[in-house]
Amino acid sequence: MHTLFVNGKEYSCEEDKQLLSFLREDLGLTAAKDGCSEGVCGTCTVLVDGKKTKACTARLSRLEGKHVVTVEGIPADEMRVYEHCFAEAGAVQCGFCIPGMIISAKSLLDVDLNPTREDVKKAIRGNLCRCTGYAKIENAILMAAEFFREHKEIPPAPKTLEMDQHAKRIDAVSKVNGTGKFVDDLRPEGMVFAKCVFSKYPRARIERVDVSRAEAHHDCLRVLTKKDVPCNVIGHIKQDWDVMMGEGDVTKYVGNVIAVVASENKDALDELVKLVEVDYTELPAVTNPFDALRGDAPMIHEDGNVMSRASLKRGNADEAIRNSKYVVTRKYKTGWQEHGFMEPESCLAMPEGDGLLIYSTCQSIYDVRRECAKMLQLDPKKVHCHQPLVGGGFGGKEDMSVQPYAALMAWVLKRPVKVKYTRQESLDYHVKRHPMEMEFTTACDENGKLTAMKGVIIADTGAYASLGGPVLERACTHAAGPYNYQNLDIFGMSVYTNNVVSGAFRGFGAAQSCFATEMNINLLAEMVGIDPWEIRRRNCIKPGDRLPNGQIAGPDTNFEATLDAVRDEYYANPCVGIACGFKNSGTGMGKMDIGRVLLSVEQGKIHIRTSAACMGQGIGQMVLTEICHVTHLDPALFVYEDPDTIRTPDSGTSTASRQTVVTGEAARRVGEKLKCALEGGKTVADLEGQEFFGEYSAKTDPLGAIKDNPISHVSYSYGTQLIILDEETRRIKKAVSAFDVGMPVNVQSVEGQIEGGMVMGIGYGVTEKFECVDGLPKSKFGTIGFIRATDAPELEVILCKPDKKDRLPFSLGAKGCGELCMIPTAPACAGAYYRLDGEFRQSLPIAHTPYRKN
Repeated sequence: MHTLFVNGKEYSCEEDKQLLSFLREDLGLTAAKDGCSEGVCGTCTVLVDGKKTKACTARLSRLEGKHVVTVEGIPADEMRVYEHCFAEAGAVQCGFCIPGMIISAKSLLDVDLNPTREDVKKAIRGNLCRCTGYAKIENAILMAAEFFREHKEIPPAPKTLEMDQHAKRIDAVSKVNGTGKFVDDLRPEGMVFAKCVFSKYPRARIERVDVSRAEAHHDCLRVLTKKDVPCNVIGHIKQDWDVMMGEGDVTKYVGNVIAVVASENKDALDELVKLVEVDYTELPAVTNPFDALRGDAPMIHEDGNVMSRASLKRGNADEAIRNSKYVVTRKYKTGWQEHGFMEPESCLAMPEGDGLLIYSTCQSIYDVRRECAKMLQLDPKKVHCHQPLVGGGFGGKEDMSVQPYAALMAWVLKRPVKVKYTRQESLDYHVKRHPMEMEFTTACDENGKLTAMKGVIIADTGAYASLGGPVLERACTHAAGPYNYQNLDIFGMSVYTNNVVSGAFRGFGAAQSCFATEMNINLLAEMVGIDPWEIRRRNCIKPGDRLPNGQIAGPDTNFEATLDAVRDEYYANPCVGIACGFKNSGTGMGKMDIGRVLLSVEQGKIHIRTSAACMGQGIGQMVLTEICHVTHLDPALFVYEDPDTIRTPDSGTSTASRQTVVTGEAARRVGEKLKCALEGGKTVADLEGQEFFGEYSAKTDPLGAIKDNPISHVSYSYGTQLIILDEETRRIKKAVSAFDVGMPVNVQSVEGQIEGGMVMGIGYGVTEKFECVDGLPKSKFGTIGFIRATDAPELEVILCKPDKKDRLPFSLGAKGCGELCMIPTAPACAGAYYRLDGEFRQSLPIAHTPYRKN
């Protein structure tokens, strides 16, 4: 028997289990999160006798008589200070890491109410955050220290909310105090657990699958195989993804599922998986897209190894290059990048009437409904999907991962079933950023005016299509950069291999091609005899100019201001890199792109209902702000509902930086309707029971549209970034972003998104490396190279706001920033190191820096 005190109460447990498991499963204290179970991420941090401890590595046998404090045990008056300061500072995005951050903050402030920023960085070094870039978390802890030290009163909540304000996010408090629920925090009565049996090889013929030993185990409830799947092929855009594989099939990557086991005992799952016997004939894996294009390469899919093609041609690139004064041709290579969201994939499915209820961590509940309904061959109306809080996404939660297996097992067992990836399973099996190999030719005249470019892009999409088609399109359409020239010839192919699947990732193809273009531009500047800032300033797109894809830049284009904003900082630092980027908002390219918001007045409150998924970017605050800005109503009158396929209208996938534009405009429109309904002195109480609906459909032209000035996307955001090195340490000391993201909705959220993107971009550029060798993932969570607070540089964000007359005519002038913020970072890093040591880098992560051995 092991006895300890938790939040002041005495508890005993016969089993010597993990402290985190005891807290979450035995005591129902779910604020401490299971992010890795490896002692790496810090989401499970608690205090043990006043010392911060990773609950996933501590066992009860080592805690006899000790006192454990979780976030739930922090006194209410103290917690109110943390709630206020973290919300006020904008420190909360997805929220999955925040309870652990609170405990680390408490461990510091309990002994020192006058900490320096360095003290704070050291205190949270053991806590990873993938959303914020740490700066605002540090600000929140310093603010909390001031409140405690000076016994400051928490100010009352404001009665109004408008655009471009500092305002507390509507979802911040529940994420700080741990009451907000993620999927893995849900545990309905009768719930069982399920786990997948994955392929041993990236490419092998399955000769035999024997589940008899697993089925005979006393803890086994059921083993499902391919024969149990009503429809075995699903997919986000292209339906090519095998739900399961069986005898006679040839595996496509190590993430292929052979069987699913279920048990009431979660600890028995690993043993059950080992009891499933699979005989293989291993076959040579195709792990390079160029090998996949060979004439003698095995066919990974029946329709060939070329998953998609994309091209963009304007003018006469060959002739313009021949007639140009300076021409640069270089090859570039980028690798995989791991999303590293703090919450591993998790899904809970259970019977509901004659259908299913699915709780999913995802980027679109309607995508989950569609694909699970297709797999089960059910009417989609019988699949009810609900999205609790989502602990980060960055594109990595667009595809299905655990959802089909939870849904299938729940459908068969008629019981609640939870499937959750371990952190290693998440690393090994979910999608990654596309590796790309590129050959780019860029030309300019004697004055540095860009004249033409040609490019070839080969992308490794891995075993399945995922979002490989649209990612390739964005890589091509953004390849020329945000510059004013019209002679382009860009061709790309996305190729199937037996590698881990590549899919959506913040930047969505533009991050890869931006690296190549920006590096070529640096070389052209040298040839011309001007500096990298000047060549970009001479070519930057301005209102009325034509983008390289032919679209006319609208009056909201404020790219020029971003370059001017960093000019002085650029010239003040000898070891500085500069890069520019742009990113579309919205799906565009002629595809359906609709945002929807429904308001319902219920018991004196206005419920905001939209399915737009929030993975931390602040959807709830965005729609609330746009509605309050129009109606001038008190934000306390509103309730923001979780996405739910019964309650909330389909607002499309949270992807392509689209929600602020399309769902934001839908929110503005429904706000106008609500405002009209309140005219004549009516109050919210007078509208009881009424509903108001807002919808916005973005109209665009398809890629390759035969017209002089196609509208590929309804809006673009632009930005310039600097990376400044310390000459002595050769490390990055400061990152500066000047961005045109239109009218900010919520200042802290915009700044926080950009800061997090900068740090993620620095990771992509210099610190992170995901390795997949011969089709086998080799990386561990603790060694990929995610940046911690003590390694994060100083961050500066400059918002270049347009004049009122130049704002977008929709979404109250707001544009997306979630993807743009990391697109120019890697080339800015490479440019800075080129300035420092003269070595021109052509692959990512860049070599020969203090951050990695290779």
